[in-house]
Amino acid sequence: MGFADLLERVGGVGRFQALHAALLCLPVLLHASHNLLQNFAAAAPAHRCRAPANLSAAGAPPPPSPAPPLVPALLTAPLDADGLPARCQRFVRPQWQVLGANGSAPGGGGAQNGSAAELQACAEGWEYDTAETGATVVSEWDLVCDRRSLKQMAQTIYMAGVLVGAVIFGDLADRFGRRMLLTFSYLLMAVGGTCAAFAPTFPAFCVFRFLCGMALSGMSLNCFSLLLEWVPVHMRTVFGTGIGYFYTIGQLLLAGVAYLIRDWRWLTLAVSVPFYISFLYSWWVLESARWLVLKGKTDAAVRNLRLVARLNGHKDQGDRIDTEVLQAAMQKELSVSRKASSALDLLRTPGMRRITVCLSFAWFSTSFAYYGLSLDLPRFGVSLYLMQVIFGAVDVPAKLLATAAMSVLGRRATQSGALVLAGLTVLANLLVPSELQVLRTCLAVLGKGCLAASFMCCFLYAGELFPTVIRQSGIGWMSMVARVGSMVSPVVLLLGEFLPWLSGVVYGVAPIISGVIAAFLPETLGTALPDTIQDVEERMCGQKTKKEELMLKDSKDLQQTEDI
Repeated sequence: MGFADLLERVGGVGRFQALHAALLCLPVLLHASHNLLQNFAAAAPAHRCRAPANLSAAGAPPPPSPAPPLVPALLTAPLDADGLPARCQRFVRPQWQVLGANGSAPGGGGAQNGSAAELQACAEGWEYDTAETGATVVSEWDLVCDRRSLKQMAQTIYMAGVLVGAVIFGDLADRFGRRMLLTFSYLLMAVGGTCAAFAPTFPAFCVFRFLCGMALSGMSLNCFSLLLEWVPVHMRTVFGTGIGYFYTIGQLLLAGVAYLIRDWRWLTLAVSVPFYISFLYSWWVLESARWLVLKGKTDAAVRNLRLVARLNGHKDQGDRIDTEVLQAAMQKELSVSRKASSALDLLRTPGMRRITVCLSFAWFSTSFAYYGLSLDLPRFGVSLYLMQVIFGAVDVPAKLLATAAMSVLGRRATQSGALVLAGLTVLANLLVPSELQVLRTCLAVLGKGCLAASFMCCFLYAGELFPTVIRQSGIGWMSMVARVGSMVSPVVLLLGEFLPWLSGVVYGVAPIISGVIAAFLPETLGTALPDTIQDVEERMCGQKTKKEELMLKDSKDLQQTEDI
């Protein structure tokens, strides 16, 4: 009897699991709000150089009255290729000659004079049109023109916080418990988000967003562990997929909240305050019984199991569980936990090296391209809010198709195919003229859906490839690699400032290369989970593991018995 059998005895999937999953998954609705907050809180409104406070003080007579609305812009800024006032330059002296005798501006006058008149940077700052986006981080601290790279730096700093949080909180959770770190992460997100909403300076905003990134890692890692460790094995896929759909719904929720709340400070506050509530009720979330036993806290684990039994209506079964029964059920887990293993085992043998390297490419490229598309919504020329809804909604069919493909075609074909197809759609989008917005949007949505499917496959595939003795280390390493990809992704967007097509090429080529590399991974569909590194090496050599041989032998013995 194992721990999974004990879960079945105390109700399997019952009232406790439903309540437990609801408490853990509700905060996941706002995970996307912080990951993708950049799209709305740091949107770049239309802007141009601010005109001098007193144009007549510049040594020329005042313009005829009345003057048309665009006259101040024509007087102070040249026209760009689209016929609009330039965003980052203005005339040193107002160009009164662009005005006609009746005070109107002749067509093209600004552009013609701009070629000869002396230009300078925006000395008095910028004027912003915030009718569509509202006040943003960009308009608050003038993150435009020569300071535009700071906008992407803020998102990179946030993703760096996610990476640091994955390293720190993963280790602390193994030491002090999943629930304690989850509770602390809720509080850190609430406080960090509130402080970011009221940040007085841009550096302070970046610091608080870094803390929010750390908190998000703590929530994601411990929420997933606490949820799956309290459900039977045959229901883990259902509950694990459920978390992914809560994240998808959260993307749709973000579009609605951002549409209603246009000011970046109030928007940041709105997606942070609910975590105070999560912090308060998280004290009633049960700690993992598995972790308690492995840490020698068997009495506490017994109390938790009995509480689960009462909530599920199996009090009699719960009363029969004591410390001896629990330790006997987890004898295998206890013996495995005593064996020394380290992250170096991920690269020690040829089979493990191949798995680690190939999976690292897949996880990095998936996260890298996923956030490259998700954080570049303005490029498609469609409303930010509509694109956010479309990009969120596509995850639903994408994940359903990925689940079906993994069950029919296998994990390897699904992982490799999703990455290659995603890369091809990104590259194809570069060839579509900007006027064909519908086609460009469809290709972008298809690419994002393929990356969502790849993400889903990544988690399941890694869990089946890494052996039990180093499974947590392997998945932890993959999570770190993915965070590096999401951290680098905003920086690559800056390449588009020099060559508009360059960032798209990078986002397209990376998944294709990784998809080809993923084809060298072994297939795991219908195979037993490996327990040891030796099991992995035998499988990589085309041999059956000892566990698979025993399962095959038991199947043959059963068939012979039925024949008799």
